[in-house]
Amino acid sequence: MASIRHEIVIDASPEHIWDVLRDVGAVHERLLPGRVAGTRLGGDQRFLTFPDGHVVREVILAIDDDAHRLAYSVVAGARTEHHHASFEVHPEGEDAGRLIWTTDLLPHTLAARPGSASNAARRR
Repeated sequence: MASIRHEIVIDASPEHIWDVLRDVGAVHERLLPGRVAGTRLGGDQRFLTFPDGHVVREVILAIDDDAHRLAYSVVAGARTEHHHASFEVHPEGEDAGRLIWTTDLLPHTLAARPGSASNAARRR
């Protein structure tokens, strides 16, 4: 299994960064506008619609406000056998936050493909 980890320091308070991430129903408006066209929630599931009409179904596994951690798994619509990911937000200095995104993928060869989650995260 490939494990991909990206870290980025964002010039915003950790509280603001967490507020954006934990708003799981507004990915298309707050986190990835333009890259995600729509978001719909149904129980613990989230449906992301991309500009080309492709839909990915995810299960929201955990929203931990104390740890500033969100965990989710893609269960349909992806080209993976397994996809689990988490976001964490940590303070970085006085007015910034460190966003850590970790993704586990099967098959592991997807991690090196152009357009993979790994490469998409680099473009942000």
